[in-house]
Amino acid sequence: MLKRTVRVTLLDVARQAGVSRATASLVLRNSPLVAAETRARVQAAAQAVGYLYNRGAATLRGQRTSTVGLLVTEIDNPFFGELIAGAEAALDAAGYIAFLATTAESVERQERTLQRLREHGVDGLILCAAHGTPAQRIAQLAGQGPPCVQVMRQVRGSGGDFAGPDNRLGLDLLTEHLIARGHRRIAFAGAAVMHSGIRQRLDGVAAALRRHGLPPPVVLRTPATRAGGAEAAHLLHGMEPPPTAMVCCNDVVAFGAIPVLERLGLRVGRDIAVTGVGDVPEAAIGDPPLTTLATEPRRIGQEAVRLLLRRINDPAVAAEQVVIPSRLVIRASSAAGPAP
Repeated sequence: MLKRTVRVTLLDVARQAGVSRATASLVLRNSPLVAAETRARVQAAAQAVGYLYNRGAATLRGQRTSTVGLLVTEIDNPFFGELIAGAEAALDAAGYIAFLATTAESVERQERTLQRLREHGVDGLILCAAHGTPAQRIAQLAGQGPPCVQVMRQVRGSGGDFAGPDNRLGLDLLTEHLIARGHRRIAFAGAAVMHSGIRQRLDGVAAALRRHGLPPPVVLRTPATRAGGAEAAHLLHGMEPPPTAMVCCNDVVAFGAIPVLERLGLRVGRDIAVTGVGDVPEAAIGDPPLTTLATEPRRIGQEAVRLLLRRINDPAVAAEQVVIPSRLVIRASSAAGPAP
């Protein structure tokens, strides 16, 4: 059961810093009349107790703004474009608008953005946490407000509301498909940043291989981008013996890998299998069309909004975890297995 938000006051800051309320107020209003040492002490105290300077008029304190902060790690990945579209449609239907921000996988940038969103009085947050976000930061958000729903990634040990795909079972299913096609040496590409989603996907691949008594996946620690997919293709081509299948952590990595593999003389779908995760629109029209997992990003965005609005309306409601099953979509990029 989550605790109700307790508002931290200026007096709490003053007591923490060992100064008067008037001095604390001067510091937070950036007055030049306060000594640097005192200023630093008050600023540290404000951060320690979770005090939030309200940029709006005092008469508006406590009122809802019908705004939500939506933080993702990137927007150039079409998967997140689909997720954002689903979330914004659900927010609009409920009379809310989203403040969209990206963190570029930076905890520091994420922290600055969270602070600004809280200062502007958003009613809630939907967060795809940057890699390295500590569990205690998620707990602080839950305790200090506004309510927060994690999406796609869940910081280990954090708990709370979450919406995302069944990564582990989905990748297990996809790997079973490749094993049935005769593949015995399989690479996993896009593992440069081991956030929760990547760990779960890699676990799914490893579990299926282990169940069949096969070697663990060859892990290619390249970025989860098109450029990372191209890099992974070169790494795979240089191996001896090379894997006969490349499981990419997302569709974008596969889109980067396929043309490079073709230029290196490997016909995708004949000489090597390539698969993705996400089933973004481009997957069905590529050359060759991409075998992938449909993880329903629009639905994930909609579910995250549902969880957040539920939490806004009842802060004490029990936490809910929404894990959406993935669906294997078989296309030409995995059409053939290796030669006997």
